[in-house]
This record gives sequence, structure tokens and C-alpha cells, in this order.
Amino acid sequence: MDNIILRLKKVDGQIQGLVRMIEQREQCEKVIVQFQAAKAALDKTYSLMLNSSLKECLNEHDSENMERILKLISKK
Repeated sequence: MDNIILRLKKVDGQIQGLVRMIEQREQCEKVIVQFQAAKAALDKTYSLMLNSSLKECLNEHDSENMERILKLISKK
């Protein structure tokens, strides 16, 4: 979980940077590149969290939580 928290903190920093860029009216291309980077980092973190949660459920034979996670995924 420490890895996920660290990644989320980095994404938070990217988002704060994006806010500053928009406030300072940076070039559109630069903002778009940063948006893409932040989105990719958040997507990767989401995948890691999902993978970790599913493995935990499998290890504990927790089909109820597994079912909830799968329902959340399907809402995407």
C-alpha cells in the first residue's frame, strides 16, 4: 500500500502543477501533455490498487468482497 500512497501523492503534485499552469495560462500543448501524464499515472495507480485488492480477496477466499469489487469495475 505504501507504493500506492506514494503514487497518489505524485499524482496530487501533478494536479497541483496543472492548476498552476492553467492559472498562469501556459501554452495549451503543455497543459494537455501534463493532463495526459497525470491521467496515465492515475490509471496505473488504479490498476495497482485493483490488482492488490483482488489478490487480497482471492487469498482470503472472500467472494463477497470480490463480487463488490467486480461490480465496481463494471460500472466504469
